[in-house]
Amino acid sequence: MTYTDPTAIELLAPARNLECGIAAIDHGADAVYIGAQRFGARAAAGNSLDDIVALCSYARQFGVRVYVTVNTILYDDELQETHRLVWELYRAGVDALIVQDLALLEMDLPPIALHASTQMDNRSAEKVSWLLSLGFRQAVLARELTLHEIEDIHRAVPQMPLEVFCHGALCVSYSGQCYASQYCFHRSANRGECAQFCRLPFSLVDGEGNTLVRNRHLLSLKDMNRSLWLEQMMDAGVSSFKIEGRMKDVAYVKNVTAYYRQQLDAILRRRTEYVRSSFGRETFTFCPDPDRSFSRGFTDYFINGRQADMSSPMTPKSRGQYVGTLKELGRDHIVVSGTASFHNGDGLCYLDAQGSLQGFRVNRAEGNRLYLNVQESLSIAPGTKLYRSFDQEWNRLMAGHTADRRMVVNWTLQETPAGFCLTAVREDGLRRSADFDMAHEPARSDQTEQIRDVLSKTGNTSFMTVAVSVVFSQPWFIPRSQLAEWRRTLLNLLMVEPVHPVKYMDGFSEKHGSLQADEVSPVFNLPSTYLANVSNRLSHRFYVAHGVTQVASAVEVEPESLHRGGGVLMHCRFCLRYEKGWCPRLKPSGPMPPEPYWLQLSDGRRFRLRFDCRRCEMYVLAE
Repeated sequence: MTYTDPTAIELLAPARNLECGIAAIDHGADAVYIGAQRFGARAAAGNSLDDIVALCSYARQFGVRVYVTVNTILYDDELQETHRLVWELYRAGVDALIVQDLALLEMDLPPIALHASTQMDNRSAEKVSWLLSLGFRQAVLARELTLHEIEDIHRAVPQMPLEVFCHGALCVSYSGQCYASQYCFHRSANRGECAQFCRLPFSLVDGEGNTLVRNRHLLSLKDMNRSLWLEQMMDAGVSSFKIEGRMKDVAYVKNVTAYYRQQLDAILRRRTEYVRSSFGRETFTFCPDPDRSFSRGFTDYFINGRQADMSSPMTPKSRGQYVGTLKELGRDHIVVSGTASFHNGDGLCYLDAQGSLQGFRVNRAEGNRLYLNVQESLSIAPGTKLYRSFDQEWNRLMAGHTADRRMVVNWTLQETPAGFCLTAVREDGLRRSADFDMAHEPARSDQTEQIRDVLSKTGNTSFMTVAVSVVFSQPWFIPRSQLAEWRRTLLNLLMVEPVHPVKYMDGFSEKHGSLQADEVSPVFNLPSTYLANVSNRLSHRFYVAHGVTQVASAVEVEPESLHRGGGVLMHCRFCLRYEKGWCPRLKPSGPMPPEPYWLQLSDGRRFRLRFDCRRCEMYVLAE
């Protein structure tokens, strides 16, 4: 039987700011991704260099990695600033950059790892192999891939760690291939300024002008939740599980990170061929539950193949936790049928007869009898499902101290000819010992439990004691104060030594920068249209050097390139025709409305839908 090193599994959590980053670490993240001051794909989630330095420092005590997003496309006048930022982030101790623009490969970069953002549209083995040849150390795969497609990529390129989303909001278009926000509102998704075109209400109109669906959020998807598929994703080759949410608040980060930490830990306890990629053990003061954080309802989104009911057409807002159904409607109160507990100040919501989301506030809760504002008029029928969009008690709980994370340390105390030797072994294997001269004084009784009690008290440090071994030829007396002093000496020795993350890729040499054409994997076809998102001279130079003779400019630089490239605003695996039961590859339940289909906004603007049944994909086109 051949032994192989276990695969390190990473839980990667979002950080809107330093507070969220620290919360993510405390609640079990093995890595955290955060935006710098500029050039991250969430323009409203920037952070100062000082905060990133502080986050790196905090992460080091557990071997947690810090990744910074520099994953927008860049303009020529931003290249110099980007270059300077990369060096600053390297000096700050950042472990890797998540990038989109290949202009970075034309720069003189420090030896910092580069991760290929999902904005690079990574959904084939050929693409991932090419990225590996360029020196990328991790690839963030497209959200739309199935287990089998992920496994095929892993088998073809086993050297590349694969990062895959497991939870959070979904874009309806392949990431990096959405131009609707730029086209309609001059706000580029590839520049971190998405206006969320896909969350708008549309009417669906057929080829004869008939309105098939009126004023619904037809492109708004449910949120991803793949907690039931984590083990299968590991076996398919996923090594990094990514939680979406760099715009989410600290309560969301705490809850969702803790939930996935528990799910992954349960698998790691059974599957010894996998190990956690950072150190520490967490204790929580609450029961993590993703239903109690922001969501539009959940879908596992293609991980097990195409399915219906991926969208949330009634509302793009969070409905929250299901709490029961309406049993009785009074003049100033309602009675809820269900087992949920309620509190004064809770916010509830429901879908009315027209399918619109309505909400109200609870003034006073008496069991399941909820008193409302007497001026509030509800149009709601018995049996209507109720959801809690604001949980007063939960928010109070999540605003407080909710988790502790500590490194495991094991102790051995043994006698020596001159006194005693105390040894501490940290969870990552670091061992420190100290000899203490002290006369041997026989104890009247066995001191083992007292010694264990003293050495287990680690106070406000980041350590927790799991085991204490006492190796004496006979019971010796050591004053508690002396033992405590020895313990502090050893803990100080452990704290000054950095904790290194688990090595997740052996034999990988740092390699990025401009490569010669014959060094590049020849099997990947580079795009020659605006889909390459080329917005500066360095990325243009990169593509020319790698065999692209006609390099089109990005839509953000040259809007006319959109029409020359076919006018595709969105390239989607999600399909409205399938969602509505009109897929021609299946057996439609009734006659299919005549094509072409159009999505129409309330202001009259229309966008044609085109379907590629061979690829099983949908395109949203410019007018």
